[in-house]
Amino acid sequence: MAGMVQKKCSKVFEVSPTSIPGCVLIDLCLRTDSRGSLVKTFQASTYHEGGLEVDFREEFYSFSTRGVLRGMHVMAPPAGQVKTVCCALGTVLDAVLDLRINSPSYGRYELFQMDAAMPQLVYIPPGVAHGFLVLSEQALMIYRATSEFLPEADKGVRWDSCGIPWGVTSPVISARDQALPLLADFVSPFHEKVLT
Repeated sequence: MAGMVQKKCSKVFEVSPTSIPGCVLIDLCLRTDSRGSLVKTFQASTYHEGGLEVDFREEFYSFSTRGVLRGMHVMAPPAGQVKTVCCALGTVLDAVLDLRINSPSYGRYELFQMDAAMPQLVYIPPGVAHGFLVLSEQALMIYRATSEFLPEADKGVRWDSCGIPWGVTSPVISARDQALPLLADFVSPFHEKVLT
């Protein structure tokens, strides 16, 4: 694009491992000019090079206001899915939680502060739950998943049962999320050996 000022990016995406096996943080290249900005959130060839899944079947977004907490959600087999999440508007505290019994990081979480002004994407493998807390006035989160949503496979654990330091005690949360089981009571359906 003529006149486009590109952020200095050595690659389309910069992929960094996290402490959760299979979960990676992807720094996205932000390009700006007088019209605004452009961020590429997916490129099959780059995902292939990094050994990441490319067969996505569903894409959706959520819009939330300050203090809303969504999570911690995971899709159980046979609908277990790779999921990517990206903050396209605002700022969120994003969390992942490993629910895979045979993972060296079972029961551990990792946090990411995601901001649309510094675009990143979290790539989440099957068996890892996801949630986020909105820190800005509004936030738009975009999700991509390798399987379609199945209500009977929709599982999770309660947001306040896994030691995540959210920094809030009374978030805006759905009745469904509040009724999720505690991590200590969650019977994990994820038993596959996890490679480190």
